Amino acid sequence: MFRINPEFELEVLINAAEEAAVAARTAPKANGLDFIVTAIVYGDDLLKLTDEMRHIGEEKGLQFILRDASNVSGKVVLIIGSRLKEKAHGLAKDTSNETNIYLDTGIDLGIAIGSAVSVLANKRVDNRVMLSVGEAAVNLKLLGEGVKLAYGIPLSVSGKNPFFDRR
Repeated sequence: MFRINPEFELEVLINAAEEAAVAARTAPKANGLDFIVTAIVYGDDLLKLTDEMRHIGEEKGLQFILRDASNVSGKVVLIIGSRLKEKAHGLAKDTSNETNIYLDTGIDLGIAIGSAVSVLANKRVDNRVMLSVGEAAVNLKLLGEGVKLAYGIPLSVSGKNPFFDRR
């Protein structure tokens, strides 16, 4: 028995996304408080995500989001988001300041994303961090009601990195 390459690529991408999601969850967090949420999207659910990306791109007149939607189609996407840390850590001097809340949340999210993409790089899985994917995921509430900030990381195994010189 043998399997030819395309027959197992989806399986490899899902396994890589699972390991990257674990790396995101176990990444260091400020004050040791965990607000990170992850999801792996593919198949029919990915169609919903790319449809939302197209809707956002058309509504805002942003061509790069339409390009990203085409670039993500047919792939596996890891979504990494965070619930806002508002009042949770008790150290903020002014928890009513939305900028500080997003900054604090964003720092932990950035560390989690860095941990995830390092796992993907070690597995030689092509990937790219995309804000446009995260915005669509937040709109669709894929990570739950409390998640207000997210990024998507589409994954690919192919002869050429589809995220490198995109048009």
